Amino acid sequence: MATRRFELTTLGTGAALPARGRFPTAQLLNVHEALYLVDCGEGTQERLRVAGVNFMRIGHIFISHLHGDHYLGLMGLLSSMHLLGRKNALHVHGPAELKQVIDLQMQVSGTYLRYPLHFQALPHKSGVLAMEDEHITVRLLALKHRVPCTGFVFRERSAPRHLRKDKLNLIPHFRRDAVKNGEDLRLENGTVIANVELTTDPSPQRSYAYCSDTAYEPALVPHVRDVDLLYHEATFTESLVKRAQETMHSTAFQAATLARDANVGHLLLGHFSSRYKSADELLHEAVAVFPRTSLSYEGGVFPVHERTTV
Repeated sequence: MATRRFELTTLGTGAALPARGRFPTAQLLNVHEALYLVDCGEGTQERLRVAGVNFMRIGHIFISHLHGDHYLGLMGLLSSMHLLGRKNALHVHGPAELKQVIDLQMQVSGTYLRYPLHFQALPHKSGVLAMEDEHITVRLLALKHRVPCTGFVFRERSAPRHLRKDKLNLIPHFRRDAVKNGEDLRLENGTVIANVELTTDPSPQRSYAYCSDTAYEPALVPHVRDVDLLYHEATFTESLVKRAQETMHSTAFQAATLARDANVGHLLLGHFSSRYKSADELLHEAVAVFPRTSLSYEGGVFPVHERTTV
């Protein structure tokens, strides 16, 4: 049975400034062909085009905080969706003040969107269920930054059980969905075949956690424990830990420490300061603490795999 898609595309990996070929933060999460945009820095719609993404298919946009490198591309994207004739509803989740920003810009430009725009103000509290649909649940992470900043944990919903190929001939087509959902099979003669004889366990539920701008925050560990993929900002190396503390950002060493303590499957670093010509030194610092670490990059695609390590 083909694996249902669960993959992350990193559209922008820079901190604050678009520089050295890095763009402001934006990510696209594809879960079973449903698209979720995470942050929307300047130029995100163009980065989506370069990645070959039809951004009209995006159903939900999550904004972590109101520093410009994380949301200044939002209004342009909303406007382009309007100009391209979008009709389907769009859901935007973010800080309460973001609605004021959207409303003011719509007002002064005399713009009336062709599509319904639903806004959800997010509390700054870890563990809160922010949204759920048929594919995922999304819970919040209270990050530690100079302004209220929220991270997100995306968890795949439980998949149906797999039908055993050698038992398919026993299961009528109209009963297969019920059996996938765990029901026993009752035959016309009254015989009951237990579900465990007809199916195998479903695929494991995969998970992705997004830690946007944040100082090192050990309180996050229980909320991201055992996730399959953790994205964590790594703005500086440990040599600039004082600068990280001043700006309430993290070093690569600190990101790796959190990943190790939370026993995550894989760590993905991003939000690199423009002072670094290459992010390799950030990677080297992190790998020394947590070997299962990679660098995000513009247009990078990272499949989220179920745990293969403990």
